[in-house]
Amino acid sequence: MKELEIMLELKNVNKMIGEKLILKNVTLSLKEGETLAVVGPNGAGKSTFFKCTVGLLQPSGGEIILDGEVVNKKSQAIKEKIGFLGHESFLYNNMTPIENLQFYGKLYKVTDIDKKANELLKKVGLHLFRDLSIHSFSRGMIQRLAIARVLLPDPKILMLDEPHTGLDLEAVALLNAIIKEKQKNGTSILIISHDFEQVHSLADRIAILKKGKIVDQLNLNGSMDLFEMKNWYENVVLGA
Repeated sequence: MKELEIMLELKNVNKMIGEKLILKNVTLSLKEGETLAVVGPNGAGKSTFFKCTVGLLQPSGGEIILDGEVVNKKSQAIKEKIGFLGHESFLYNNMTPIENLQFYGKLYKVTDIDKKANELLKKVGLHLFRDLSIHSFSRGMIQRLAIARVLLPDPKILMLDEPHTGLDLEAVALLNAIIKEKQKNGTSILIISHDFEQVHSLADRIAILKKGKIVDQLNLNGSMDLFEMKNWYENVVLGA
């Protein structure tokens, strides 16, 4: 059986912000086709971890390797190989949904942009609003459009920071269906989340980040129910 390729690897990553050490020798990997969830209490460093991983922040020490290439803020691999969904939508309020996707399609060098953009707007339920300026869109609609933006270049790795926040039940179901479709297609997925129900439903493996360190990991693979997973998390966080 072929050993799965490591798509993302963090090696002894540190991050200083001002005088404070936020990330402390973080070592973690994400395999081809795997979904990894990183969870942790408030102030654990999850947002900093995410920003370093997607190239928005440069680590103070250590390496982040994406599909064999060391990541930095200027790395072209960031645009070409990953799709990341963070707290910011990176959308332009003075543009329509179709204009936003056309802009990013050109940036990502997507072929047949118009066709793909329209297909994605249908997938996320925004096709009827394709020609309206997004400045009046609800947070949920903006999140749907941001999901379409992330999927546009068909990335090898998806990185999602609290992706279910601000979504209604219909949009949560839509996002989960998209994530599961990507899982079937072999996409590697990293999720930062505090929503244990979604983590349990979607992740193959969980890592706990506390005080800037990875303190434990757990393979799920259907072997543990939601209650047991929560107990494991609480015991690790309280005892770590």
